[in-house]
Amino acid sequence: MYVTSGQVTCIGFKADIILWDFPKQELLARLSLHEGKVEGLSFSPRGIYLVSLGGQDDGRVMVWDVSKREAVCGSPASPRSAGNANVVMCSSCRDEMFVTAGNFTIRVWELDTATKKIHPSECYAGQLRRITVCVQMTDDDGDFYLGTTSGDVLKVNTSSKVVTACGPQKKKFSMGVTALLLPKTGGLIVGTGEGTVALCTGSDFQVKKRMRVEGAVTSLTCRGQDDQFFIGTNKGQMHRSAYATFKEELVAVCHTEAVNDIVFPEGHLDLFVTCSTNDIRVWYTPERLERLRITIPNVTCHAVEVTRDGMVIVSAWNDGKIRAFVPATGEPMYEINNAHNLGVTAIAATSDCKQIISGGGDGQVRIWNIGEKTQKLREVLKEHRGAVSCIKTNKNDKEGVTASLDGTCVIWDLVRYVRKQMILDNTLFKCVCYHPGEYQIITSGTDRKLWDYKEGTVTHVGVGHSGNITRLKICPANKYIVSVSADGAVLIWK
Repeated sequence: MYVTSGQVTCIGFKADIILWDFPKQELLARLSLHEGKVEGLSFSPRGIYLVSLGGQDDGRVMVWDVSKREAVCGSPASPRSAGNANVVMCSSCRDEMFVTAGNFTIRVWELDTATKKIHPSECYAGQLRRITVCVQMTDDDGDFYLGTTSGDVLKVNTSSKVVTACGPQKKKFSMGVTALLLPKTGGLIVGTGEGTVALCTGSDFQVKKRMRVEGAVTSLTCRGQDDQFFIGTNKGQMHRSAYATFKEELVAVCHTEAVNDIVFPEGHLDLFVTCSTNDIRVWYTPERLERLRITIPNVTCHAVEVTRDGMVIVSAWNDGKIRAFVPATGEPMYEINNAHNLGVTAIAATSDCKQIISGGGDGQVRIWNIGEKTQKLREVLKEHRGAVSCIKTNKNDKEGVTASLDGTCVIWDLVRYVRKQMILDNTLFKCVCYHPGEYQIITSGTDRKLWDYKEGTVTHVGVGHSGNITRLKICPANKYIVSVSADGAVLIWK
């Protein structure tokens, strides 16, 4: 079983297609011909060929021989009089046929295996001018359906290359049709940009059933021969629904932007907290589900901390505010405005829960006294020249260490509020922590390696994230490791 993925790069650079062996989870080949972006990929019915569609700066459609790992042929994906092709879909029955569609272009392609050329046939749409964003082929190859940004669905006959139906005519789908699915039970399931999932029937695509999910629908897929299908959205959510009931059930959720921090509350082995753009989330590990979401629109949370008594979630935000919330409900407790000029980038709380230590993009470290109804600035420490990335305190709260992107780590005396020691290195310090004995500190960067502390050797290399790892924590019971990264994923490692 093969899985393939396409790359997005910069103009002038090759965009790779990676072919994977899914059962073994191994990389089989890199196919490099497209430039800038791979817009779409589709396997032929028997997996003999892979059809790839380049992005706007490439504009080509390529056919690849999967077994030989080489290109068979290629051609411009759309005529000069039309715009770019956006989607590609292989036939359900024949390896030599596929469809492309996009900005005012619909084409049915035939592969001539003898001459190794592909020949397009333009589809006639009459007065209709549509931008296509998704395509779905019937099981018998008799017709294919196109979802458009105009909010309607086109039905095209594969043999005659003519649009035979268009709908709904009166009330089109808001924010366009973004995904299509042809269930075994009949009809057509439509996903839209506003989060509506509808079951349509008839030549006029009348809506018989409807449900709503959060975010725009990005994909629809069936579960084998079962009576269920899955819905993916741009809010990082996956829903499951049965054809009969047509009611959504949330089965998986994740962040949609880079995850900046992770923390385990004291004494809670199965809970951890993460933060990202717009939100803070509390996760329950055994069920791998989100328990609580705290949303603050249009701002980014750089760091999060749970006080040792478990009564407060303290967070650092790029708008310069420190925000505190109730862990059980997510209700706000207090805000410290203008805590740092260039945003708050790191946060820590002392073990007695009476002080908060914050770091900012300006390089300053500030200590705050927290009372029942007051939050007052106690001290300002100035040593770093770059943004503070991480703050940790020792067990008795008399000493702390801060890491910065300027390549320095500073150990502070939190009684006299002076610098005790500074560590310099030609690197970007992303995080820092104390050794359990508190006679050493440990710093880290952005790799994916697990080290043996005594031997100083790499014991494991984790492969899973597609972006830089921003934080990694071992659960208090040493059962597993949780890592978060710039790709928005939260991974649990055994």
